[in-house]
This record gives sequence, structure tokens and C-alpha cells, in this order.
Amino acid sequence: MFVLLVTYRAPLERIDELRPRHVAYLQRHYRDGTFLVSGRQRPPAGGVIVAADVDRAELERITATDPYVTEGAAEYTIVEFGPTQVADSVRAALGAAGVALPA
Repeated sequence: MFVLLVTYRAPLERIDELRPRHVAYLQRHYRDGTFLVSGRQRPPAGGVIVAADVDRAELERITATDPYVTEGAAEYTIVEFGPTQVADSVRAALGAAGVALPA
């Protein structure tokens, strides 16, 4: 499983201009099962995306196609982790998304 930390490198006005293309990018990767949850940081210094268990090289390729990245407006930090504890309320959803969960 991965946490993707998006850090803005451009003014918010530029981020807002690129947002429709970024949202289309997010939607594409929700449909293909890569992204599980996302949102803007508070205060708005970037975003956070939780991604399913995928090949890291593929995830790096995917993040490089984000319009925020291709336009030089943001960069990603990719953090991989293996869940060791999971709330009962999300266990089934994560399992259905293919995330390897502890017993």
C-alpha cells in the first residue's frame, strides 16, 4: 500500500488552473483501481493520495503523468507501507481493493 504526498511548487492560482486536468487524472486512476482515497492538505500545501498495492515502478510512472507534475506545479513523495492494524469499518473495502491485510 502507498501514501502519495503531493507538494505544490507553484502558486495556488496555477494549481487551480490545472485542477480540472488533475481531477481527470485522479478519476482515471480511481477507475483502474490504483487510487483508493485522496484529498487536499489543510492548509492547501499539496495533497494526499492513498494507493492500493501496485508495482512501485508502475506507480512512479503514473505519478509522473499527473498534470501538476508535467507542468512543474507539484512533486510527489511516495511512501510504501504494509498495514499491520486495520479498523474493522474499512477492512472489507481494503480487502476488496486487493490490499494485503493482517489477520
